[in-house]
Amino acid sequence: MNHSRRNFLKSSSAAAAAGLFFPSGEAASKPSSLNVPAKPGFRLVIMATNWGFNGSMDAFCAAAKKEGYNGIEVWWPAEAAQQKELFDALKKYGLEVGFLCGGYQANPAAHLESFKKSVTAAARNLAQKPVYINCHSGRDHFSYDENKAFIDTTATLSTQTGITICHETHRSRMLFAAHVARQFIEKNPSLKLTLDISHWCNVHESLLADQQETVALALSRVEHIHARIGHPEGPQVNDPRAPEWEAVVKQHFDWWDVVAERKRKEGAVMTVLTEFGPPTYMPVLPYTQQPVADQWAINVHIMKTLRNRYQ
Repeated sequence: MNHSRRNFLKSSSAAAAAGLFFPSGEAASKPSSLNVPAKPGFRLVIMATNWGFNGSMDAFCAAAKKEGYNGIEVWWPAEAAQQKELFDALKKYGLEVGFLCGGYQANPAAHLESFKKSVTAAARNLAQKPVYINCHSGRDHFSYDENKAFIDTTATLSTQTGITICHETHRSRMLFAAHVARQFIEKNPSLKLTLDISHWCNVHESLLADQQETVALALSRVEHIHARIGHPEGPQVNDPRAPEWEAVVKQHFDWWDVVAERKRKEGAVMTVLTEFGPPTYMPVLPYTQQPVADQWAINVHIMKTLRNRYQ
């Protein structure tokens, strides 16, 4: 880390400690619906992302454990050596895991074949049963039927293995926009969602006030959350602790509250990934490409806020 960046991050941390950043006050206090005791069986499981972490899997797991995360979410590793490294670290630090699976081919048939191979291996591996599998499913330019094949694949696999398999509301993927996702939700009762609603804020250039019915429908199908906070002009605010983002932060927690209330009433497991990303997903300063905030610190802040609110 260079001297200027080190000083910048040090001053940012000092400002946060001094209360100069908005501490998500609205998110720190539970709404009345979440003050009611949860039904037995409810458990909040918060995962760390290795996106942007520079270090070994062992070092990442050690850091996640130290901060108080329950587990990690990582892409399913294709190579046996990578799998062993991951499984050894999970066992060493007593962490749970959620796997990410997806494909990148432009051809729908090749894309689906690659996806099937990955998600099947992740679900049927004998070394480590995941809490869930999150899918980067299909592409925004595939046809409805081409994308539906991904849902059919995971519905069968989930029934066979008992593993919760979700499809993410992610830009460039099958569920990239709220109105498009609604068609898949209405026509596919087995579809379970990973909600990363920050993408929809960006795609629709709004906080979705004009699509409340669609958002409510989506929230009823959410089984996993990616807790990143977006805004009408981008998928990630620069720092959710800053006061200018108060209304945006509150809106995201209002959406997540709906899922939390349902999970608490059901006595079910609620899984959340803190997923603020690194540069240049995180805004950077021109010329130096210096990140405007500390990614790891923000994710830990979100994790602690989620615990205060939902546990």
